[in-house]
Amino acid sequence: MGRGKLRIYLGAAPGVGKTYAMLSEAHRRIERGTDCVVAFVEHHDRPRTEVLLRGLEQLPRRELQHRGSTFTEMDVDAVLRRAPAVALVDDLAHTNVPGSRNTKRWQDVQELLAAGIDVISTVNIQHLESLGDVVESITGTPQREAVPDEVVRRADQIELVDMSPEALRRRMAHGNIYTPDKVDAALSNYFRPGNLTALRELALLWVADRVDEYLQRYRSEHQVSRIWGSRERIVVGLTGGPEGRTLIRRAARLAEKGAGGEVMAVYVARSDGLTAASPKELALQRTLAEDLGGTFHHVVGDDIPAALLDFARGVNATQIVLGSSRRKTWQYVFGPGVGATVARESGPDLDVHIVTHGEVAKGRGLPVARGARLGRARIVSGWVMAVVAPVVLALLLNGVRLGLANDMLLFLTVTVAAALLGGLLPALASAAVGSFLLNYFYTPPLHRLTIADPKNIVAISIFVGVAVSVASVVDLAARRTHQAARLRAEAEILSFLAGSVLRGETSLEALLDRVRETFGMESVALLERRSDVDPWTCAGRVGTGGPLERPEDADVDMPVGDHMALALTGRVLPASDRRVLAAFAAQAAVVLDRRRLREEADRARSLAEGNRIRTALLAAVSHDLRTPLAGIKAAVSSLRSEDVEWSEEDRAELLEGIEDGADRLDHLVGNLLDMSRLQTGTVTPLIREIDLDEVVPMALGGVPEDSVDLDVPETLPMVAVDAGLLERAMANVVENAVKYSPPDAPVLVSASAIADRVEVRVVDRGPGVPDEAKDRIFEPFQRHGDAPRGAGVGLGLAVARGFAEAMNGTLAAEDTPGGGLTMVLSLRAADAGPDTRPEGAYRSGTYRPEGAHSPVHAERQVS
Repeated sequence: MGRGKLRIYLGAAPGVGKTYAMLSEAHRRIERGTDCVVAFVEHHDRPRTEVLLRGLEQLPRRELQHRGSTFTEMDVDAVLRRAPAVALVDDLAHTNVPGSRNTKRWQDVQELLAAGIDVISTVNIQHLESLGDVVESITGTPQREAVPDEVVRRADQIELVDMSPEALRRRMAHGNIYTPDKVDAALSNYFRPGNLTALRELALLWVADRVDEYLQRYRSEHQVSRIWGSRERIVVGLTGGPEGRTLIRRAARLAEKGAGGEVMAVYVARSDGLTAASPKELALQRTLAEDLGGTFHHVVGDDIPAALLDFARGVNATQIVLGSSRRKTWQYVFGPGVGATVARESGPDLDVHIVTHGEVAKGRGLPVARGARLGRARIVSGWVMAVVAPVVLALLLNGVRLGLANDMLLFLTVTVAAALLGGLLPALASAAVGSFLLNYFYTPPLHRLTIADPKNIVAISIFVGVAVSVASVVDLAARRTHQAARLRAEAEILSFLAGSVLRGETSLEALLDRVRETFGMESVALLERRSDVDPWTCAGRVGTGGPLERPEDADVDMPVGDHMALALTGRVLPASDRRVLAAFAAQAAVVLDRRRLREEADRARSLAEGNRIRTALLAAVSHDLRTPLAGIKAAVSSLRSEDVEWSEEDRAELLEGIEDGADRLDHLVGNLLDMSRLQTGTVTPLIREIDLDEVVPMALGGVPEDSVDLDVPETLPMVAVDAGLLERAMANVVENAVKYSPPDAPVLVSASAIADRVEVRVVDRGPGVPDEAKDRIFEPFQRHGDAPRGAGVGLGLAVARGFAEAMNGTLAAEDTPGGGLTMVLSLRAADAGPDTRPEGAYRSGTYRPEGAHSPVHAERQVS
């Protein structure tokens, strides 16, 4: 049985119609006779979506208990037993309730696909893992549910369900997405036009990149070399000279004129590692290209025009930008130059722009990069000098008699010239031709291949020896130059690797991309396996082409230990390059290990923090919780005692003590639970626009009358907060201030607007806190000064700051002028930007990993 196919409906925001489109597709398939069932679809109380569920077979869901509530999830086993041809699974990024078969729903989908079941699913663009930080910067809310990009990219079909922001807001206003009581809040927060426009752009761009991948794969599989101008792609050919920055900026301006234009800066290096460009200049040009939204590529090729054109056709480019030649006029005798050659061979579908710059005709300014040893042009010139020049010299000397010694010196000059140009073999050929001509035309007896005078034999032998010696020296110098260039290139690469270690760079993909560019490969992958019998898995991969399953499938594989290998595809590398490749492979293994160690360290740090919290909780329970329990038990035992006849006043006093102890215990447990939720990250605020004068007075219920002066103007802008969290944070801060403020000096609670923030200041006239302790008073399980243990477990301000930060606010301590402490709670004004959770925040009956609100209590903390 083959693997099932995955089709995904991708949307920019909730309500664009992903589920509706999925159900419509299911009805079409059923009409064609396809066995299609609903494995899990949530209609969100939307009437039109609910209507489409009628007539479709819906499999039973699995019920799970969590924190006293019942939730339903997809029953993977039921789907596998039913084994339909197509299963509908809504909300691919959903996090399953604890106790489910898998943590994420996309993992459930992978099981169905592995069983040969086709799956149709839905996902919003904000749930793609790589876009989480981007969406957070747009909406102001971190995305708590995510699906790996690779899961979505591997889908067989991705269909964008698009809707304009105005149409989506109309759907919202008509009640087609949320119930009427939630429409106003949604429209004024998450569903603002700016938010929806930005999310729509993200979705369109992501799908466009996916379509581009499909196009590149199709062109590669069908060997399409002709350029298809589906979008403007501009390739900038760089030499490494200072004019490169001018070319990149010019290309960026060209790209801005066309929709979706893309700039790719390319530097072509020789395959032997010789680099004519300054690494510093190339680094500047790379940074400039990336700052302008383009990409930088380093390719390898001895024939620069051919390599440049191959790259342009490979990426389906439409334009090439080159700089005017820096060569002087006399240098054109060696050829037309890169620009003219590229323009001549570009063909009708690739436009070439020659851009002038300040370095035109000023000379190359860079050392000429050579090919292997002497280069093809010099070798050809050497052979011409070796074969043609002796014949021409013999014809010239036939009419002039200069003597054998002078003739021999002239032929030796030609041989030395051939050696300097072409190296050893042309020099040997020149020596052979020259000695033949000297013997035949100028050594008695003439026109015969014999030598009468022994002295002439010695002279010709010296002539051949000198020629061979000069040729050997030139060849050795060329070989040493070639080796020095390779070693320099290797040294630069190794220096880069050493620098990445010192800088602490841990991006495996960036390192693999450097390997691909350095060796001119199509793709690079780091494969690993647990043992010799386990299958290979891909730890990281960059480049084009399909995924590699084994190192043996690659053109080049470099083992790293017993169970790891670096696999490259594109061409076969010479043995001399494997030394540097081995260094890259070792560094890739180190980067992978470092990344995993960091993950392990993060987990260990979380465990250590949890252990510290648990230890502190136990310490708090040992005394602070036992004290009120002991008082309650003593009062109850006294009341139940039959040996003492209690008066009504005594009985009332004992009951009051029980009530006070229970309240104190309730406060302590509430703060302990709050701190536990903050430490485990399960506080999920429900952000709404509220007025401060509606919440702040409610937070003063736990303090004595006349102990607080309230100054909260009604004209303040609304704030975007969770009303419950704000009330509890304010209660903790105010109770803390009242506790330390003198009885005759009431605490002042005032509020004011500053820019896009609203500040609430709680001012007391107590003893204050030293500067060095102002940060520590917000740490859990700490008390300031000599506060007795009975004053609390030291969590009030820690909980208050945690709740403030959960609402994108801040809580800080300042000195009160004249003595005392001022707590400053800074909150985001409602009109400062969106911060409302998407669909899940308005959904009822959906699993949310957070606990119930608990009572408030406060203590000033930390010494």
